[in-house]
Amino acid sequence: MAKRVTIMIDDELDKKIRIHQAKKMQKENITYSYSKAINEILKKSI
Repeated sequence: MAKRVTIMIDDELDKKIRIHQAKKMQKENITYSYSKAINEILKKSI
């Protein structure tokens, strides 16, 4: 179950997340939410 959380993200980090999101959308030709991008990145790093 997903949980809504509010966080503050630095502008530089936000840009990197959005680039990751855009690459995923282009590569797989799918919709890919910002939340999904953050979750994927966190799962890989934790």
